[in-house]
Amino acid sequence: MPIKDNAKKALRQSTKRAAENKVVKDAYKAAMKAVSKALAAGADTKELIIHAQQKLDKAAKKGILKPNTAARKLSRLMKRVQRIETK
Repeated sequence: MPIKDNAKKALRQSTKRAAENKVVKDAYKAAMKAVSKALAAGADTKELIIHAQQKLDKAAKKGILKPNTAARKLSRLMKRVQRIETK
């Protein structure tokens, strides 16, 4: 445990930020899983894809994901959607 006051404050800040980042990270992961499950079930995925894109963009905007990582994840997701829809 930190002893100095500034170290205690830094610990509080990092704990709070980690919790906020976890919420955003869990949201985009859940959105991606929802699209995957809908693809497996053969359901309509249009609204789920839009939702996943919004969550990925928000994570990139907040710095939780790098912008290229978010773009790559969305690109791979869209490729899977296109592959299944063309069959």
